[in-house]
Amino acid sequence: MSPELKQIFKPSPILTPIQRNFCPGCTHGIIHRLVAECLEELQLAEKTVLVIPVGCATLSVDYFELDTIQASHGRAPAVATGVKRSNPDLFVVTYQGDGDLASIGTAEIVHAANRGEKITTIFVNNGIYGMTGGQMAPTTLIGWKTETSPYGREASREGNPIRISEMLSQLNGPAYIARTAVNSPKAVLGTKRAIKKAFTAQMKGLGFSLVEILSTCPTNWGFSPVQSLKRIDDETIPYYPLGEFKVVEGL
Repeated sequence: MSPELKQIFKPSPILTPIQRNFCPGCTHGIIHRLVAECLEELQLAEKTVLVIPVGCATLSVDYFELDTIQASHGRAPAVATGVKRSNPDLFVVTYQGDGDLASIGTAEIVHAANRGEKITTIFVNNGIYGMTGGQMAPTTLIGWKTETSPYGREASREGNPIRISEMLSQLNGPAYIARTAVNSPKAVLGTKRAIKKAFTAQMKGLGFSLVEILSTCPTNWGFSPVQSLKRIDDETIPYYPLGEFKVVEGL
């Protein structure tokens, strides 16, 4: 008789037990698991409100057992501000992609951070518009080919990619700003630590917090899942270095 197997891992109950519709190799699913685990471990789920925008992130409404609000494109920080200010006891998180946050939502995220709104943003940066067909995003790297930059992005024509974490870290309002990745087991563990730290900043009322997570988009990149993970190391991280860009005292 074989020995009884001990279960050492199971999905967080904050995640719904349904099939995900993300493309093969997309790392949104990993990020969802990390967000859910942090909320569970910090016992925040019962009072959490998740604010999602337009794009691949909008699929989150089906994947989390959380109270969820869908905002207009780019307006998640504004909606989250209203939720938090009207009920400060709630724990408020926005989950946004780069085509949303760094483009149409640039003003929203900058001013929410500058005001020090006590909300947390999970910022998924894969350098391209995903759901809408693979157009160039503000975070698309120089030379990357997209549907709207078929010959590769040029700084002289489209400008340079925006480094959101570095930009927001110069403001007085944020309590915690970090950039991580999810393309290796080590990177995944680092991302979980950063998310938990960002959540703690909100729990302590220290100010705005954001974790930028370098992610993949194999479908729109035209890469295999394995090639996409390697691209993060070879191309994305050199331009978007990982690390903590702002940590206030007391965190």
